[in-house]
Amino acid sequence: MLEINPETVCFLILKAHQYDVKAEPAVLGDSAHPIDDEVLEDLDARAGDAVVADPIYEEMKSFIEDMNEDAQIDVVALMWLGRDGVSADDWRQVRAEAARARNEHSAEYLLGTPLLADYLSEGLNCLGYDCEDYRR
Repeated sequence: MLEINPETVCFLILKAHQYDVKAEPAVLGDSAHPIDDEVLEDLDARAGDAVVADPIYEEMKSFIEDMNEDAQIDVVALMWLGRDGVSADDWRQVRAEAARARNEHSAEYLLGTPLLADYLSEGLNCLGYDCEDYRR
């Protein structure tokens, strides 16, 4: 049914959870020390000048881009399956839709999807796979 190893999807789920749970940036003015607020304001002002790369995002992006087309299609289709709450009977249709929509921006599309880990997990579960089966 899947062209991608479910264990690979479980790795993406783990990384997506790590990416999602990162602490929110500090809110200016919340500090007990005014000097901290000044430092945060300075850092915030400079953040607009340079793109700060997130190592987990970059790892996931590279990982997805290195997958073959069929694996990328499966990941997108699994995400849609989990997001849309359709049944396993719809897998072929969802996968065909993902194949038609596939382009060179699959990694960015997936990583820009809120709740990616949850959707992938739901998609796998819908097809009868569980990441617990792949943990050692």
